[in-house]
Amino acid sequence: MSNNKKTTIKDIANVLNISPAAVSKALHNDSRISAKTKEAVRRVAKDLNYQPNHLASALRKGKSNLVGVIVPRTNSNFFSSVVQNMEEELNKEGYNIIITQSNESYNKECRNIDTLLFTQVDGIIASMANETIDLQYYEKIKSKGIPLILFDRGENDLNVDYIGINDYDSSHLIVDHLVEQGCKRIAHIGGYKHTRIFNNRIRGYVDALKKHNLPLNSELLIESDLTTKDGREKMTQLLGLKNRPDAVYVAGDYAALGALQVLNESNIKIPEEIALVGFGNEPFTAMVTPTITSINQHSSEIGKQAAKTFLAHAKKEKVKQKLNKIILDAELIVRDSSNIKN
Repeated sequence: MSNNKKTTIKDIANVLNISPAAVSKALHNDSRISAKTKEAVRRVAKDLNYQPNHLASALRKGKSNLVGVIVPRTNSNFFSSVVQNMEEELNKEGYNIIITQSNESYNKECRNIDTLLFTQVDGIIASMANETIDLQYYEKIKSKGIPLILFDRGENDLNVDYIGINDYDSSHLIVDHLVEQGCKRIAHIGGYKHTRIFNNRIRGYVDALKKHNLPLNSELLIESDLTTKDGREKMTQLLGLKNRPDAVYVAGDYAALGALQVLNESNIKIPEEIALVGFGNEPFTAMVTPTITSINQHSSEIGKQAAKTFLAHAKKEKVKQKLNKIILDAELIVRDSSNIKN
C-alpha cells in the first residue's frame, strides 16, 4: 500500500475479508462483534497505520469534543496563560482545543473561523484582532447555534458571553497612581478606539484626567497597534514635543517596552523625569531596568472562566443558556518605572 495513501475502514475489511460495517463495529467495541474479530481488526488497523476520521465521526454524532480558540498572537504571556488554563479546565471534561492565531489580521481571523466551523468544533472561544470592525463572521458562528465566548477583546453588539477585566477602572487606577506620584502632564499611548477594551481604557484615561482637574491635550493621546516598534515610535514622537509629558501610560506591555528602550537610549531618568506604566503584567516587566509598573489582567482566571462558560453551554445542550458576562477587578502592580516617591 502506498505510504501517502490514507488507510480506510474498507482497506482493513479487504485484508480480513469482512464487511466495512463489521470493521466499524469492531473499532467501536460493539458487543455484537466477537473478541477474536475485534482483536484481528485492531491488529490490522495498527499494521496499516489506520487513523480514525474524526471529522466524519463528528458529523455522525453531532459532537466533536473539540473547542476552537482564536487569539491575536501566541507570543504573549497573557494569551498563552489564558489558553493554558482554559485547556486544563476543558481537558477535565473530555474536550480538546484547536488553537489558531489571527496575528491581528481581520482576514486571517475570518479564515480561522471558517476552518474551525469546517472542523465541526463544539464551541469557539476568541479574542478579536485589532483590525476587526466587521462582525459578520462572528455573527456567522452565532447563526449556526455554536456557543461563542469572547475574552479580553469583544464587542457588546454581538450580545455573547464575555470574560475580561474592568478596562475603564484600570485607567483610573493608573492615572490616580501617577497623580499621587506628582505627575501633571500624563500621555496615553493606547490601542484603537474601535476596539471596545481600548476605547474603555481611553475613556477611563480621559475621565480620570477630568477627575484630577488635569487638561486633556490631543497631542498626548495617541492610538497605535501597541507593538514594541509602535512603543518606540510613539515615545520618540512624545519626546519631540516642545512640552514633554512627565508620565506615559501605555495600554500594552510590549509597546511599554519599546517606550522604555527609547527613554533609556535618550538618557532620560525614569521615573524622575518621565514615569512609565504598562498594561498586561508580562513577565519581562519585572526583569527589565527599571522594572515596569503594569496592570495585572488575571489571565489564569479569565482562561478558567471562559472554559467554564463554554461547559455550561455544553451541558445545557439545546436549552438556551443565560449569557455570562464576567468583569474582573483590575490590579495595579507598582514597580520602579513609576515609583517616584519611594
